[in-house]
Amino acid sequence: MNPDIQHGGDLAELARRANCAPAELADFSVNLNPAGPPPGAFECYFRSFDLLNRYPEPHAESLVRLIAAKLDRPAAEVIAGNGSNELLGLAPEAFAPPRALIVTPGYLEYARACEKAHVPAEELRLTRADGFRLDPAQLAAAVRPGDLVLLGNPNNPTGRLTPRAGLQPVIEANPQALFLIDEAFIDFVPETESLAAVRLPNLLVSRSLTKFYALPGLRMGFLTGPAPLIAKLRARQGVWSTATPAIEMAKFLLGLPPEWGENSRRETAKLRERFAAKLAMLPGIAVHPSDANFLLLETDRPGLAERLLREHRIAVRCCANYPGLGPEYLRVAVRPEKEQDRLLNALAPKTFALPRRRTPALMLQGTCSNAGKSILTAAFCRILLQDGRRVAPFKAQNMALNSYVTPDGGEIGRAQAVQAEACRLDPDVRMNPILLKPESDLGSQVIVKGRAIGHMKVREYYANKPRLWETVKSCYDSLAAEYDAIVLEGAGSPGEVNLKANDIVNMNMAAHAGAKVLLAGDIDRGGVYASFLGTYATLTPAERELLAGFAVNKFRGDPSLLADAHSYLERTTGKPVLGVVDWQPDLGLPEEDSVNFSFIRPAPKHDRTLDLALIQL
Repeated sequence: MNPDIQHGGDLAELARRANCAPAELADFSVNLNPAGPPPGAFECYFRSFDLLNRYPEPHAESLVRLIAAKLDRPAAEVIAGNGSNELLGLAPEAFAPPRALIVTPGYLEYARACEKAHVPAEELRLTRADGFRLDPAQLAAAVRPGDLVLLGNPNNPTGRLTPRAGLQPVIEANPQALFLIDEAFIDFVPETESLAAVRLPNLLVSRSLTKFYALPGLRMGFLTGPAPLIAKLRARQGVWSTATPAIEMAKFLLGLPPEWGENSRRETAKLRERFAAKLAMLPGIAVHPSDANFLLLETDRPGLAERLLREHRIAVRCCANYPGLGPEYLRVAVRPEKEQDRLLNALAPKTFALPRRRTPALMLQGTCSNAGKSILTAAFCRILLQDGRRVAPFKAQNMALNSYVTPDGGEIGRAQAVQAEACRLDPDVRMNPILLKPESDLGSQVIVKGRAIGHMKVREYYANKPRLWETVKSCYDSLAAEYDAIVLEGAGSPGEVNLKANDIVNMNMAAHAGAKVLLAGDIDRGGVYASFLGTYATLTPAERELLAGFAVNKFRGDPSLLADAHSYLERTTGKPVLGVVDWQPDLGLPEEDSVNFSFIRPAPKHDRTLDLALIQL
């Protein structure tokens, strides 16, 4: 391990030690918002690419003005940086105090910055006996005139918050000392606890824009304080510290509606409480209280962090190098429930048994309607059947007038009947739990599990989506329990952003099934690679994890001519083209709907055949 790197999140090194690919790791060693980046972050980053042909602003002036306006401070009292870590590192050298007082255990870079600046540092150590909570009176007693006081709030690695009501009076009562408060995780507690807007002559506050917004690869942070002190930091920093994409992303993040932040805080708290309660059930593990998005654990299991990594490919943060802690302390990030369950199972497989392994599943989605999803799904069904697998098809929701009547009298989409035949199965209403038969531009007959339940207009149908989604999941789970594999079909395109919020048939269905997604595009229409890229751009990070690659469908000619396009696509998205499917003119399979009529090509005219005219209404 690089001795200069003593933090979590070094995936390459962790994967090397675990003898696996980085993508196989469950990483609890770095503390990010478990909800992931906010919607719209990718679009902002994508747009910023067009600005890379010129230098960034020397001191991120437009971002600084925005932050200052939000905090109701002059712009001269704000500095932006390449992450809050850069700004924390500038302070000891810029101010050259006679002593630094560091609250420990604490972020390791405080001591490192003092060491580099040749500033002697002393510790104010928090103890287990006090629950690792900072007592403001204890802090006040330890501060001397001239000190640079460095502390994290909430503390890293304990997660404990020192309330502003207790901390601010200490700062005000010690005007001869300079306080630098690191609020990297303050966004996970109520906004009223932050000191960033407080204007005191001896107070600096650093903020991170990577933890709460789950974008650590794009370094963004800022620091507030008195204008003379900010000027000293800026003189040390130099120009062009913050790259243009980081400036643009930070401005986007600071402009998000308050509801996104409130929802993130609420959901993180729920996940933290669940995680802490389950961990506390385990013998030999003590869970310390936390106000942030991580937990400090104390365990009597020697070498637990290394065993989790090597045996289970789970990375946690061993706290042995934190002052005042030892190898018996571990820091674990609050992650989504599925990842929590993986760690809990590794710690106590009998207590926290994982759900039964999901039935292997593949999903065919398309860049558009009529991309060939139905035929490809039927083809994969037959291929898996020929390989000796008991396989069944599934499509959560279909919209078609051409239905098929199952042996028990239920209606499903004709495509699912064809796919069932490919599996040599009788069609089953569970294979297509929802069938919509359009009756007007605004409404459809709704058929659920083979039976009509009435006519619904679009808004009424959307209002019923949550209940119908439960029906879809129940049908899928029941079907999947009976077969070795399921081949799912999507509908339309997962890139239809106007429909994503209520999706029950594309990526949300793939996530429920645990299916890898193959995205098919119709090259016969043209523009297939632009369609692949455009669809990819609309996917969230979690959806991109589900995407295995692309399939070029309905190709005529030599597939080797597509090599350059395939390389470009993989370089741009990181996803390969997994296959090229030739145009098949005479499959003889029934069409699902009238959408294909306009693509029928006239057959050769023979003397003894009749002319057939098809009227498309």
